[in-house]
Amino acid sequence: MSSVLYDAQGPRAKRRNVVLTVIFLVAVAALLWWVYKALKDKGQLEWALWEPFFSGTEAWSTYIWPGLQNTLKAAALAVIIALPLGAVLGIARLSDHAWVRAPASIVVEFFRSIPVLVLMIFGLALFAQYTNVSSDDRPLYAVVTGLVLYNASVLAEIVRAGILSLPKGQSEAAMAIGLRKGQLMRLILLPQAVTAMLPAIVSQLVVIVKDTALGGAVLTYSELLSSANTMSGYYGANVIASFTVVAVIFIALNFALTSFASWLERRLRRAKKSTGAVVGANDAQIAGTAGTGGGGTV
Repeated sequence: MSSVLYDAQGPRAKRRNVVLTVIFLVAVAALLWWVYKALKDKGQLEWALWEPFFSGTEAWSTYIWPGLQNTLKAAALAVIIALPLGAVLGIARLSDHAWVRAPASIVVEFFRSIPVLVLMIFGLALFAQYTNVSSDDRPLYAVVTGLVLYNASVLAEIVRAGILSLPKGQSEAAMAIGLRKGQLMRLILLPQAVTAMLPAIVSQLVVIVKDTALGGAVLTYSELLSSANTMSGYYGANVIASFTVVAVIFIALNFALTSFASWLERRLRRAKKSTGAVVGANDAQIAGTAGTGGGGTV
């Protein structure tokens, strides 16, 4: 049976796909076996290296949990600040006034072009020279500053692209009934654009969670990844085990975040579906007297 997107496979194509699938699976199995053999030969699979994570709570309470708390703290602060700031910058870039649009465009393009690690280092130097922030708190402030400046700029472009993706007819219809630009954005464009923007926004939130590791690698911020370094040194050369556990935690965090976003997106889409009720001619009226002074039946 044929489809709109592709033709049905013939016998030769089916055989070829089966052969390619078998070759791919064999290659993956060979790669996994090579990794397993290399780790075993190096002694990285010895139970003594993995025991701290499965017997007792010292590794979790001393290293992993404090590092995870710092990772979540930095990521949460960055998200709380970057989301509204990105929305404001994205809407400002759509303004009809050049004195609003131009500065917002300069800010977005400037910080979007600088690596987030450079922004973190700049923030650390800034807080050290021009503020009274203690040396213990400076890494956190610098990490959050770098994440906010970079990701707010990226989120601004996501917001702008989501709004511009909506049909122009909706804006024209709203203006025709007398809605102002602010009402148009707040009541019509943003509620619809949120659903379209949600996957891209969640992807950027995942980036924020992962980029907190840059603070640990360069700014001595004691987040989850830097805790793995300290932990592997304390327990004696169990680098593979420590980083494997940390990697699993990061995967679980990001999977939970994307799963929640998928659930929220489905819920929003269902909420916007029509109930299917039939509207009579007497019910189809425009309630415009309060906002525009007009009204009447359609």
